Amino acid sequence: MPPPNLDTVVLELLSHLVEPGSLTAGVLVVALLVNRFAVEHRRQLRRVVLLYGLYVVSWIVGAVARTSPLGALTWIEVTTDLLLAFTAVNLAALVVFDLLLPALAIEVLTIVSDLALGIAYVFAAAVVFSAADVDITSVLAASSIAAAVVTLSLQSTLGNVIGGIALQMDGSVQPGDWIQLENGKQGKVTAVRWRHTVVETRDWDTIIVPNASLLSSQIVILGKREGQPVQHRMWVYFHVDYRWAPTLVSRTVQDALRSSELPNVSTSPPPDCICMDFARDRRESFGLYAVRYWLTDLAVDDPTSAAVRARIYSALRRANIELAKPSMMVFHAPADDEEALRTKARREERALQALRKVELFAQLTDEESQELAEHLVHAPFTAGETLTHQGAVAHYLYVIVSGRVDVVTQVAPEGPSRVVASIEGPGFIGEMGLMTGESRLASVIARTDVECYRLDKPGFEKVLQDRPALAAEFSDILARRRVELLTVREGLDASDKSQRQQAERDRILDRIRVFFGLED
Repeated sequence: MPPPNLDTVVLELLSHLVEPGSLTAGVLVVALLVNRFAVEHRRQLRRVVLLYGLYVVSWIVGAVARTSPLGALTWIEVTTDLLLAFTAVNLAALVVFDLLLPALAIEVLTIVSDLALGIAYVFAAAVVFSAADVDITSVLAASSIAAAVVTLSLQSTLGNVIGGIALQMDGSVQPGDWIQLENGKQGKVTAVRWRHTVVETRDWDTIIVPNASLLSSQIVILGKREGQPVQHRMWVYFHVDYRWAPTLVSRTVQDALRSSELPNVSTSPPPDCICMDFARDRRESFGLYAVRYWLTDLAVDDPTSAAVRARIYSALRRANIELAKPSMMVFHAPADDEEALRTKARREERALQALRKVELFAQLTDEESQELAEHLVHAPFTAGETLTHQGAVAHYLYVIVSGRVDVVTQVAPEGPSRVVASIEGPGFIGEMGLMTGESRLASVIARTDVECYRLDKPGFEKVLQDRPALAAEFSDILARRRVELLTVREGLDASDKSQRQQAERDRILDRIRVFFGLED
């Protein structure tokens, strides 16, 4: 008996491996795995199920035909074998490319997996045709003619296909990249397919860009630099008139932006502020300034710029630097000082009311409160800003009118930070720096927009010099606040807390007297 043909052996082996029962079980198992671990690949699963369904229908038709007097027709048997082979190939591709390789964190280009699948199709078809004694030469000749006709009629489509292959092979544009097209549109590449590239914009739109067009035009890949993290430089402009020096404006804004981190703003390189230009054509009465920062999440450009503007606004208000007024506004001196006096009186009344709500200054007389109110400086903060840093030396305190701040400590220089207290207005922070000159024991971060006033040592000194007995009252309050913070940091019990509070009271009182030059 002559030896069996190799193609026949392969086809028989394939039939045994994926006979209807085994094939059904394989499809079910793979479907469960895809729905559990690779939901995004259900499209490939649907293709497998469709081929399997066609195979079952063809097998049934063949079985019915075999019971007829004519017997099974050759073309039905060949079709059934082809569908069987194609189902097996797709099932294997789904397991390898969509389940196994992603589980091993191995990334394969879409076009590579598609080419592998195409080659497997050709091999499977060749095996089936050879086993069925079909003349492969005639099939190839017919396929060549059809391919030539398709090539001539679909030149532009083939150009896009070739472009897709080039894009995926050289990796110049990859899914996840943010690009800017020649028309100025920006978006995130979500897929590079055979014919086109899919780009999703911030406007919730999707742009379908033909691959040939993408290759022939100049595009900008935003925020991408070799060996560096993805971040894109952004600009925020504002205007300040000539009453303030450019160095003061730039330093004020830059310090505020670098004092504490902003979400989605890179710290390397850090944000900076520069003076871009002065008046042009004598039509403007202000200087043009710009903040440059590097955006780390390119999807949230506008919200991040808005947060930067809020911090710029608060920083300028704290420094009493006004944003430029419209260039057509006419400034004129009032006929008398009544309006200026009324404005000053309103500001002092607000400051006075803020002082009276704070425990630290509850023992002051009306005259002493009025004296302090005249030295308060309006100092608002935006959510996320740092009012003061742990370890910093600053001889002033903040009177919080409204808003909430968190008191944050860090035991070790490189250790984690933790919130030990939250303070809501009315309240105060930074009292030890003002009263004793000691460095800050904790950092204070604004969790909401905070309205507050700053009181410096010179403004407080006269009140204390006129009535030195206030030092003892202040030391009681300061000792209690400090021991509460130390209790959280060091875990003091009730006995230790009481002893520590008395010791802190005496120590703070001595420091106040020394710091302000008071007599015992």
